[in-house]
Amino acid sequence: MTIGFIGLGNMAKAMIGGILGEHIVSEGSILGYDSLPLARNQAAETYGIGIGSNNIDIAHKSDVLILAVKPQVIEDVIKEIAEHVGEEKLVISIAPGKSLELLQERFKTGSGRKVRIVRCMPNTPALIGEGMTGYCVNEYVTDEDKSTAVSILSSFGKAEEVPEKLIPAVTSVSGSSPAYVFILIEAMADQAVADGMNRVQAYKFAAQAVLGSAKMVLETGKHPGELKDMVCSPAGTTIEAVKILEREGFRAAIEDAMEACTEKAR
Repeated sequence: MTIGFIGLGNMAKAMIGGILGEHIVSEGSILGYDSLPLARNQAAETYGIGIGSNNIDIAHKSDVLILAVKPQVIEDVIKEIAEHVGEEKLVISIAPGKSLELLQERFKTGSGRKVRIVRCMPNTPALIGEGMTGYCVNEYVTDEDKSTAVSILSSFGKAEEVPEKLIPAVTSVSGSSPAYVFILIEAMADQAVADGMNRVQAYKFAAQAVLGSAKMVLETGKHPGELKDMVCSPAGTTIEAVKILEREGFRAAIEDAMEACTEKAR
């Protein structure tokens, strides 16, 4: 199986690293192309993959074609490569806001070609093997195709199938949410510095607290509210902090931000 990447940015590199780390295929079975020479050179030097001469070359030679380009250019890319993507290939798109129906139409599946398409939304923790990816498939994707896609998407984290109507929600709760968490960590560290801690330690304490809290949710199976209550001793320090967060609209701000993100994704 040859896996081809059109686009060699951060997310593509995270996927390539995961694929190689999980030994899904060897570097000799991965091809890539990017319009930026620097991206091509970095991918070749870092991962040892083959570099194609252009997008059409990648589309022609790949069994699994991963479109790792920005949403504003993906339609132009598909227009360029469409006639080189037949029914025997599996296409995986990571472009947000581009529906399966739109992708199918751009590949001209209405003319009789049944292009097998997986639409997915990964996130940046994929760069360290801790990604969370939601995906959906079109009607032409077989069980074998789905197994192939899941093995690729799980190689850099976790992957779960969702109805396509929930992809915008995946965008806000997973795809974009690392930015919210980074703001939280930055704010926590800033206050720790204001309280006298050095900057390096402040980031370490804040980030580890977020990491540990997330693992408690995943590994204990307890409701986040129950875990919160476990930290809040009567008349203690934590409940004083929680009281301020609730009064200042912390919870509502998160919900409003996610609502705006979901609507933008739609």
